[in-house]
Amino acid sequence: QLRHLQDSAGIAARLPPRLEGRWVSTGCEVRPGPEFLTRSYLFYANRLFKAFQFYYWDPSCRDPSYSLVIKGKLRLRQASWITRGATEADYHLHKVGIVFHSQKAMREAASRTNQTSGEGCSGFLPPGRAWAPGALYEVLSAKTERDCTAALGFAMHELSLVRVERRYQPLLQPQQSGSQLVEELYLGDIHTDWGERLHYRPTGYQRPMQSALHHVHPCPACGIIARADEHHPPILPARAARPMQLSGSWVSTHCEVRPAVLFLTRYFTFHGNNHTWEGHYYHYSDPLCRQPTFTIYASGHYTQGIPSSKVRGGTELAFKVTQARVTPMDQVTVMMLNSSEPGSCGLTSSWSAGVEQDITPTNGCLALGIQLPHTEYELFKTEQDTQERSLLYIGERPTDGSSPDSPDKRPTSYQAPLIQCAAASEEFSNYISLKYVGRKDANGNEALKPLPVAFLLFIALLFLRWD
Repeated sequence: QLRHLQDSAGIAARLPPRLEGRWVSTGCEVRPGPEFLTRSYLFYANRLFKAFQFYYWDPSCRDPSYSLVIKGKLRLRQASWITRGATEADYHLHKVGIVFHSQKAMREAASRTNQTSGEGCSGFLPPGRAWAPGALYEVLSAKTERDCTAALGFAMHELSLVRVERRYQPLLQPQQSGSQLVEELYLGDIHTDWGERLHYRPTGYQRPMQSALHHVHPCPACGIIARADEHHPPILPARAARPMQLSGSWVSTHCEVRPAVLFLTRYFTFHGNNHTWEGHYYHYSDPLCRQPTFTIYASGHYTQGIPSSKVRGGTELAFKVTQARVTPMDQVTVMMLNSSEPGSCGLTSSWSAGVEQDITPTNGCLALGIQLPHTEYELFKTEQDTQERSLLYIGERPTDGSSPDSPDKRPTSYQAPLIQCAAASEEFSNYISLKYVGRKDANGNEALKPLPVAFLLFIALLFLRWD
């Protein structure tokens, strides 16, 4: 898995991307709120699109609430100057329709719409109206200039930032050799604050969709979602509930992107016997995580988890960061740290590329937004994927760059999953190497290059504050 990160798995990303075809969720997705949904988007060669969003009451996506059918037009523009590797786009919605799958869903939507919408929507769904199975209600029409979607927290700003990645995955069956094409569609992230999501223009991504034709196999959910429509929402296969098993080592599955343009990978080790954790994470300046800017090691302890009352299937924990070390990896970061206020980030004017420094004595690093000691209120869950590998989901970071440093700021959605790559190891500090060797670049200059083992362990820790 770490080698996959090292060579970026032969990932190719065209600019501008090719969107034609159907793209589907690979499982039940969680958005801030929480909202549980699956998606199926169809893009045509003439720039028109038809998108389905299926919403559910439960985190397994087996109990449908309502479905949206969205029609419009998308125009790709230039490469994003904010989020490297992404393409900016303009979209125009023609129609949005909603189909309710229960009387309860209709009643809730009617109540929200009548309370928060303007005059044109006040009679959209009279509270006493009976639920009609299969009935399609129009909530947005460009022709009549009617828009009653605000009460649903609905916006399609995710279409304003687009990235498509193509890679080849080795075939899993023992009797087969070769590889298969996998295409993933990354669309803009959803703001973690419900009040901001209608206006937010994304700078990061949400969980990727995959091509209905070229997806990772096996994917039991892909075919079910691809065949669904607003009248027949997908019901995903039942999955056994898994107890939280946090002990062990977990690593990113790909180069991750955060809002405000942070590219990173993460690596954690949790010691269940004494409830301590330690982690490394690497920041980069590029979307393939090949150009490191700085890395951080941090450690601390965490509380016993309790089931979340707000996000079904999740576990609530509190994490305390007590120690941290920073290694700048490029000259820009070195200059920034050396020009920071004396006493605010390690030894004054002592930073150099590739050399780690302890920032615990200065209570963190003001220039990087790190405060020590620091407590964060987190949301975790563990799952198994279709290949029986253990996955760890950690709460999504606040979009505004703040920290979940109080219980009311605890996340209600998740970041990209980490994969378990080893059992719990007490030898963690002994086999993680952060040493770098100088190699000459194409111009004959000394360039910092990580040793292979260290390069494989580019990791990101999420329990720190980033401003």
